[in-house]
Amino acid sequence: MSGHGEPIPMTARRSGPLRGVAEVPGDKSISHRSLILGALSVGETRVTGLLEGQDVLDTAKAMRAFGAEVTRLGAGDWSVHGVGVGGFAEPADVIDCGNSGTGVRLIMGAMGTSPISATFTGDASLRKRPMGRVTDPLALFGAQSYGRKGGRLPMTIVGAAEPVPVRYTVPMPSAQVKSAVLLAGLNAPGETVVIEKEPTRDHSERMLRGFGADLTVEDTAEGRVIVLRGQPELKPQSVAVPRDPSSAAFPVCAALIVEGSDILVPGVSQNPTRNGLYTTLVEMGADIAFENPREEGGEPVADLRVRFSALKGIEVPEDRAASMIDEYPVLSVVAACAEGTTVMRGVKELRVKESDRIDAMARGLEAMGVRIEEDEDTLIVHGMGPGGVPGGGTAKTHIDHRIAMSFLVLGLAAKKPVSVDDGSPIATSFPLFEGLMAGLGAQIARDGA
Repeated sequence: MSGHGEPIPMTARRSGPLRGVAEVPGDKSISHRSLILGALSVGETRVTGLLEGQDVLDTAKAMRAFGAEVTRLGAGDWSVHGVGVGGFAEPADVIDCGNSGTGVRLIMGAMGTSPISATFTGDASLRKRPMGRVTDPLALFGAQSYGRKGGRLPMTIVGAAEPVPVRYTVPMPSAQVKSAVLLAGLNAPGETVVIEKEPTRDHSERMLRGFGADLTVEDTAEGRVIVLRGQPELKPQSVAVPRDPSSAAFPVCAALIVEGSDILVPGVSQNPTRNGLYTTLVEMGADIAFENPREEGGEPVADLRVRFSALKGIEVPEDRAASMIDEYPVLSVVAACAEGTTVMRGVKELRVKESDRIDAMARGLEAMGVRIEEDEDTLIVHGMGPGGVPGGGTAKTHIDHRIAMSFLVLGLAAKKPVSVDDGSPIATSFPLFEGLMAGLGAQIARDGA
C-alpha cells in the first residue's frame, strides 16, 4: 500500500526581483504517454527530456510490471522495449501509482482490453479519487472492476478476454478519461469512437498517430469525434518531450507578481489545448513575449520572456477551463495580486483532483487575508493589487503538489511570509522546483533547514 512520507513544512518570503533562466522539466502528460505507448509498441522507443518526477517514475515501474523493458540511460534519457498491442503480461504484484491520477487511469485503459487482471492502488490522495469515470467505459469493452465503495482504489481490473469496440461520449471534460478509452480501443477490433462535447488536451491523439495508429479527429455538431481503428501494430518512436506548461506556470506567475522580475523560460509547450493560462494572463495585462516559436516532438513550443506586470482582474471564459484546469490554483494566486476581481467559472472538475482544489485555494487564500467567494463550480478572487496580500498564514496542501507550489509563489509577493504544511508532494511533478526557484532569487525554504 502506498503511503505518504513525513510532511515537509515550507515557507516563502517576500523576495527581490526574480532574474535568470528557468529550465522547467519535461511535460508530465507527454512523459506518461511516451512510456505507455512505447510499452505498447513493437521494438525500442527512445525518450529524451522525460520528466523524472515520482508520478512518471511510478508509470515506468508499472510498464515493467506489465512486461516491457524500461531502462533509464541518463538524465531524462530512457529506453522502452515494448511488447506490442495486446501483449501485456499479468503483473505479479499490486500496481502502485502513487499520487498520479493520470498514470492509474491511462494504465487501466491500456490493460483493460487484454485477458489479464491487475490490482491498482496509490497514496492517500489517489485512493480518494473517483475511478468510475474510467471503469464505466471499460465495462462497455467487456472489462470488469472490483474496488472500494464509490469506485475507489484499491481496485482490481479484469481485462476483457474478447473486447468489443465502443462508441462513448465523455460525460465531463477529461483528457484522462478520453485517453483511457482510446488506449483500451487499441486492442479492440473495429472502430472505437470517442466524442468530446468540450475539447481537452490532445496529446493522446497526436502521439497515437505518431506511433502509427489509424486515428481521425473531426469537429461536428455532436462535438469533437475521435475515431480509432483497433489492433494496429504500433511502431516505436523517438520522443523529444517538450517542457511542461503546467510546471512553467509557477516561475512565470512568480515573475509576474514579484516587482522588478525579468526571466526567460525556454522551450515551453504551446499546444493550443494546454495554453489557456497564458492566454488568460495576457488578457490580465501580463508582459509575456513568446519568442522563437518552433516545433519539437510534434508539439509547438516557444521561449517565454516574462516581466513583472500590474495585472487587472477579469472574468475567465468558462469554455477555457479544459485548456487550463491544472493552472487555476496558481491563477487564483495571481488574481489575489491583481487589481479588481477575477471570476473563474466552470471549474467543478477542480473538486475531484488530487484535492478539492477550489476548497483548498479558498481556505488558503482566506488564511492569507484575501476575500474570496465560491460555489460548486465557481471561484471568485477579490484582488488586493501588487504587493497587497497580507500573508502571514499557513495553507493546508492536502497532499497536493499544485496547492503547495501555488502558495509558495504567493509568499514571494505577500507582505508577510506564507507557509505550507507540507511541500513533499511537489516531488511528484516538479522535483527541481526548489532549486529552480532559488536560482531565480526566490526566498523559499524548508522550515527548520
